[in-house]
Amino acid sequence: MLTTLAFRQLLVRKVRSLFLLLGFSLGVGVMIVLLSVGEAMLEQSRDASLVGGGEVTVLPQGIDVEAMRTGGLSGMFFGIDRARFLSRQILGGQRQSDLIRTVAPAIEGKLIYLRRGDRTVAVRAGGEIPSRALAVGSGLRLLSGRWSDSPADSSYIAPTRQQLYDELDRFHLPPRPDSAWGEWHYFNLVVSPDEWWYVSYLIGGQVGGFRVERGTRWGGRLLVSHRRPDGKYERFSAQAPSTRAAFDTVSADVRIGDSYVRQRNGTYQLSGAARGVTGPVRFNLRLTPAPNRYFPPVELRDEDFESGYVVPALIASADGRICLASSCRRITGAPAYHDHNWGVWRDVSWEWGTARGRRLALLYGGVYGPRRGPDASSSVNSPFFLTVVDSMGVKQVLRFDRIEYRGSRPVSGTVRVTAPERFSLVATREADTLHLDVRVSDALATEMATAGFRRVFLQMRGSFTLTGRVLDQTVADSGTGFFETYVRPR
Repeated sequence: MLTTLAFRQLLVRKVRSLFLLLGFSLGVGVMIVLLSVGEAMLEQSRDASLVGGGEVTVLPQGIDVEAMRTGGLSGMFFGIDRARFLSRQILGGQRQSDLIRTVAPAIEGKLIYLRRGDRTVAVRAGGEIPSRALAVGSGLRLLSGRWSDSPADSSYIAPTRQQLYDELDRFHLPPRPDSAWGEWHYFNLVVSPDEWWYVSYLIGGQVGGFRVERGTRWGGRLLVSHRRPDGKYERFSAQAPSTRAAFDTVSADVRIGDSYVRQRNGTYQLSGAARGVTGPVRFNLRLTPAPNRYFPPVELRDEDFESGYVVPALIASADGRICLASSCRRITGAPAYHDHNWGVWRDVSWEWGTARGRRLALLYGGVYGPRRGPDASSSVNSPFFLTVVDSMGVKQVLRFDRIEYRGSRPVSGTVRVTAPERFSLVATREADTLHLDVRVSDALATEMATAGFRRVFLQMRGSFTLTGRVLDQTVADSGTGFFETYVRPR
């Protein structure tokens, strides 16, 4: 009886029946899709190739997640550059504390090789910070034993000041012997609006760990430049052979003759003695970096070219004593800056600047590498960046492609060139834009000449204004800073 009534209803109400059947079919289809997606998600949650725990997973921009999961080409060798910096400051720092409770760095399924004697075995390996993995719900199920943070785990997440600055500021060994290799600590400090100092502890040549061929050598040099209140410059230097020079690949310490840099608990001790045309200079200084005001190591590599850079102290203060000949003076709370450079510096030049304003500090830079090819038409260049830093650390990193130099003004030094009177740049990152304008107030010129490469190095002092928007906030700041560039001699 019910079957007869159903068929009669279909025959009498054909259009209504068609719509009912179509709706029922769509409902069944949607349910099948949802069940399939749910099953796929369940399978992926059990997949050993995926990292579990937490609410957000951070991956490199452009990575194909499915290819990474299945082992495709785009997932084979991916990594996140400066992961420690991201974990400590960008994601895990004070700026995101109201949004992010825990950052749990992890390495999953990386290819490594174990070698014992003549046998080499390829294995997959991973690594996590136990306390952070537990905090995001992805800790291991232990059947026995303990799984807790090691000292290396603790220093990765929350290093002491000693560990942080040794990690940032350590020295390096070149990948191969090269007489153009150089590495140095650079410091500047401002004693008054009209007086400042540049200090460099330089290690160069075919540096340690290699068999040195006849006629080659490495050593150290202390370079000091003093801008006097009357506008004149004094230069001082001291050299030491490799037998009287030492550096450390796990710390910031370096010694050149009787001069040295030592880092203890985040404070740098600088001692130096050098001679110049006007007599000797001696100094003992203590430089203290401001918390969070640092920029992580970056490197540019290509064939035999390498250029590395890190800023352990974008903002610091200096105290101590400086003696010129027999006249000594105390320095208290002098604004200071410190960075560290390493690499092969054959036919290399750069753009660079650092400054501090009322609320922000800024840093910009980029490297022009050696020219390649038979026509010398191509070169290895780094992307130019501008970063702004506040009390919580790096606020944003933006990109720019050129600096516009305008006008001319006289320089100090023996080289017949002029420095720009003003310059400006525009840096962007997605919706963020910053305009930097600098007026140059002083410049020192030094000629840099090698076979096939002749440039003049300009060290400039000037005032800046910074305007724009960053992270949906209006930026308007001004102050003073140091800036460097290269020009061609006349």
